[in-house]
Amino acid sequence: MTGTTKRRDIVMGIDPVRNGRLALAWATDEARRRDLTLHLIVGVAPPHHTQHVDDTPRHLARTAAGEEALRAAAAWAHDRQPAVRVTTALLDGPPPKVLAGLSREAAMVVLGSRHLRRTEEFLSAGSLVLPVTAQARCPVVVVGDAEHSTQDPPYLVVGVDGSESSRAALALAFEEADLRHCALRTIAVWQPPVFTLHTGDTLFHAERRLLSETTAGRADEYPDVRVTHEVIIGSPVETLAEVAEHALALVVGRRGHGGYTGMRVGSVAHGLLHRAHCPVITVPGE
Repeated sequence: MTGTTKRRDIVMGIDPVRNGRLALAWATDEARRRDLTLHLIVGVAPPHHTQHVDDTPRHLARTAAGEEALRAAAAWAHDRQPAVRVTTALLDGPPPKVLAGLSREAAMVVLGSRHLRRTEEFLSAGSLVLPVTAQARCPVVVVGDAEHSTQDPPYLVVGVDGSESSRAALALAFEEADLRHCALRTIAVWQPPVFTLHTGDTLFHAERRLLSETTAGRADEYPDVRVTHEVIIGSPVETLAEVAEHALALVVGRRGHGGYTGMRVGSVAHGLLHRAHCPVITVPGE
């Protein structure tokens, strides 16, 4: 089961060191829901040679570990969803760069989370979440905990702020809710401005109107999805994480820009990757 990714595959980065079964289960089930191929990837950086160090033995060991991890992951995915086509590839290059490159023609990229602290995520060579999320051209799903599938009724949460990326997130959230036959909670988090000529009530109702108007077109496309609209006053990260505490997943736009990886993710998405206890799906703008 080897190959290269085809357009609209679901791509998952496999960690040869850590057993990421929660993320693999999510990716396998999503491939089944969408009737797509699941493409499992291990990226192995090329050996680093200097006049003092020959990295070839370590590179060979990493390659062998990657091949074994891919075999085990593919077998596990097949046992979970026999109808899903699974392919594998061990590719030369740093894992973040490899996965970001594949994202150009993928439906989504799925990663497991180690729930690293902020300093660890920058210093750990094994942390893929932040660099891949920042650079990917498709939605990235980060699975650190299991879905809360026992919640009744099940629901998804999407954060909406009127930006281009949040509109893309809303489109994906409706699609996911329709596939899962679950409810969708659309959330706008409002932080009252310190200085304004308008009353708080006027601005709050304007926010509710914007949320309803933003979701109206999508709701018409997916009449079977039960949608609720909520405007909540508070911190975007804390509020969305709390609302999504028992959600199947939390969908947000990735709207950051800037000179380093964290800024390209955006402060809200960045915070939710640390704070949320459900799968987090970040969606870039079109």
